[in-house]
Amino acid sequence: MRFATVPVTNHAPEFLSSNQFSVGFARESWRWQIEVVSAIKQLRMEPASGKTILIVEDERDVVDLLTLSLRKAGFAVSTTTDGAAGLHKARIERPAFIILDLMLPKMPGLEICKILKSDPATRQIPIMMLTAKAEEIDRIVGLEFGADDYVTKPFSPREVVLRIRAIMRRSDAKQEEERLAVGPIVIDPERHETSVDGKRINLTSLEFKLLRTLMQRRGRVQARDRLLNDVWGYESIIDTRTVDTHIRRLRKKLGKAANVIESVRGFGYRLRES
Repeated sequence: MRFATVPVTNHAPEFLSSNQFSVGFARESWRWQIEVVSAIKQLRMEPASGKTILIVEDERDVVDLLTLSLRKAGFAVSTTTDGAAGLHKARIERPAFIILDLMLPKMPGLEICKILKSDPATRQIPIMMLTAKAEEIDRIVGLEFGADDYVTKPFSPREVVLRIRAIMRRSDAKQEEERLAVGPIVIDPERHETSVDGKRINLTSLEFKLLRTLMQRRGRVQARDRLLNDVWGYESIIDTRTVDTHIRRLRKKLGKAANVIESVRGFGYRLRES
């Protein structure tokens, strides 16, 4: 059988009547080569972000597609094709983000997600579940196990990159708020811990939320009505003495650091800026 030859030009090859299939294949091959060349050029121009994304996926074509797209977007990429190795890499490398397939050899993706999200050392790493399954129950289970997002195959590589960037922005903003410090007082929202001069103090959930709100808005006077709404979820018609009572208890637990909370007569409270 004779196959039509396709001349190498700067334009897509014209229709060749001798063999429709061969011509169609040649056109797709040409387009694919153009895409690869374009991607490589953009990859060379894109500055590296310094952040590594771990891909745990057993389908090689999916890995290659994601790797090319992520590197083009400026990320470093680490890959593995089985669940056990993926869990090990996540713990050792501590990537900035993990793309995790649901169906994997040796260990399923849901189990890996559950383990990583229950470990304080890795729970902050955002995880995107990637799977061919589209049933709602799979998405629900993945999100309940702590996954940050869920994408089904086939997918748009561009959409995946955009989702990853959005999740990482939210994650970075959350980490900036994880530890708040004003004078000798330090709070860690992730661990729900408060310390004064390095010594841990025990606060109720409402006391903790009240202190965190004041620390986040330090220097700004907070009206009792607003604190009731933001901390308790109450409307202003509720007795504002609730706020006074909790402030009094909070000051007692803070001990010598209690003077950072200032009373603004007739209005509310403020946390000193320094």
